Amino acid sequence: MSLKTNFVIDLLAFIGFLLALEPRLTGTTIHEWFTLALAGTLIIHLLIHWDWVINISKRFFAKPLHITRINYILAALIFLSFIVTVTTGLMISESVMPLLGIHTKNFAARQLHELASNLTLFLVAVHFALHWDWVKNACYRIFVAPFKRQRIASKPN
Repeated sequence: MSLKTNFVIDLLAFIGFLLALEPRLTGTTIHEWFTLALAGTLIIHLLIHWDWVINISKRFFAKPLHITRINYILAALIFLSFIVTVTTGLMISESVMPLLGIHTKNFAARQLHELASNLTLFLVAVHFALHWDWVKNACYRIFVAPFKRQRIASKPN
């Protein structure tokens, strides 16, 4: 997959995640449907990076403590916290589940939903920070380098 495609998918997932985190910004109905779409995007992100997951899983204990192992654990924690967030979100749903004829009110699920979403936010922030060099380099290669090459090519000798 190209750097640009990977970057766009990651950027959309990140923006979608930030928007979904604030239901007062979008309203409950959009928040719920948007989060389900975000879950699909997370699955796509995971599938895009599936080779990495398999390779790291095979050699997880090969090195004492390496940044790759930290990224792997962090990715697993993000996945689990997001699953808890989506599951508890469905348990307290005011739009999606009632549309299917399922009505629930669960105070404990609401508390767990808020805790899991806050934990997910923290973990995603750490993930973003650990991948800052990739983000910076991708932005340079996508937005700056093509124009530099074009300017150099257009200069007269």
